[in-house]
Amino acid sequence: MTIPTLTTERLIMRALCEADFEAEAKFFATDRSKFVGGPLPKSQVWRTIAMLIGHWHIRGYGFWGVEDKETGEYYGHVGLWFPGGWPEPEIGWTLMENAEGKGIAHEAALAARQYAYQTLGWTTAISLVDPENIRSVKLAEKMGCKFDYEFEHETFGAMNVWRHPSPEALAK
Repeated sequence: MTIPTLTTERLIMRALCEADFEAEAKFFATDRSKFVGGPLPKSQVWRTIAMLIGHWHIRGYGFWGVEDKETGEYYGHVGLWFPGGWPEPEIGWTLMENAEGKGIAHEAALAARQYAYQTLGWTTAISLVDPENIRSVKLAEKMGCKFDYEFEHETFGAMNVWRHPSPEALAK
């Protein structure tokens, strides 16, 4: 399977690769990763990257590694996610500290949503957000999402489901 590459004004969204491991391991060693299952030891981060890549092979879509178009600086992973036990297909984001406050998550998540709607034909999407993750709540709101319902995740506990506008609503 070939993972497509997406480009935006400032970003390249491409297949995750081994070169992303150190940045991901550094992120997952910090408390910043608490909303996405961290902190994690390096061995588990390796498995997490392999799982993200494997999701492409199982579902035909997944997370892209996000990098700066000009410098190649790695910013994190953003994309489409629907593992077993998830309530619905999701648009998700995990950004490294160097991406914070630059609009990177918004730009990449919009590109992922466009891919989901235009290429994959999705008619709806969610973002599953820990209610204490204020940055992700604000990003969901900025993307036009509305709180839909609470989902009890078997590992993370109570999570809020934010519903993305439909393709029809975005076209208006």
